Amino acid sequence: MFKTARLKFQTWITAGAGTIAALFVAGLMGAFGALPPHAPPQLPPDAGIDAGLWHLKPVRAYVSRAKVYGVPLKPGQKALVLEVDLTNRTAQSDKAYFNVFTPDGLALLDGLPMIALTRDSTLTPELHPGMTERMAYVWPLAGDAIVPANLSFGIIAELFKPRDNLYGTPGWFNPTRLGTVTLPVVDLPVADSRKGGS
Repeated sequence: MFKTARLKFQTWITAGAGTIAALFVAGLMGAFGALPPHAPPQLPPDAGIDAGLWHLKPVRAYVSRAKVYGVPLKPGQKALVLEVDLTNRTAQSDKAYFNVFTPDGLALLDGLPMIALTRDSTLTPELHPGMTERMAYVWPLAGDAIVPANLSFGIIAELFKPRDNLYGTPGWFNPTRLGTVTLPVVDLPVADSRKGGS
């Protein structure tokens, strides 16, 4: 009789301790889950950055009020232009660079920028492996949009997987915000804007 009671008591203590431990762990997980997520790191603007498919180095940012690198603007618009040196890190030509940069805190008229080679104004070219090209990201803005003197650009990178979960093929997946780079933004006079920011 005492043995049975003792076993019941031990079972009750064990179950109670397990329940308390589970509640404690759940409480900790809930507390950590409620913490704000870590902000993406601030990346140096004067250094090269490996961002998935691309190695990139921001060059400069400016506002243009005229057609720039072949990208026309509608009356009453201006454009935010980011020039960046891009190198394709893969073994095949690609142009999956539209989502690499996003200006923070601006009301964009279009979600994606127009992108051109600065050397000949070719729009959205494929970039070949290992060849660095200077590209201009051009976002049209409303003419009265306020662009800060220093602007942060979010950088999105994808991860390489030798086998994806759906098709079992290699590729670049899971776009995530790698970090943020902040650049001074020059407001170009109209005459300089017509020269393509040069």
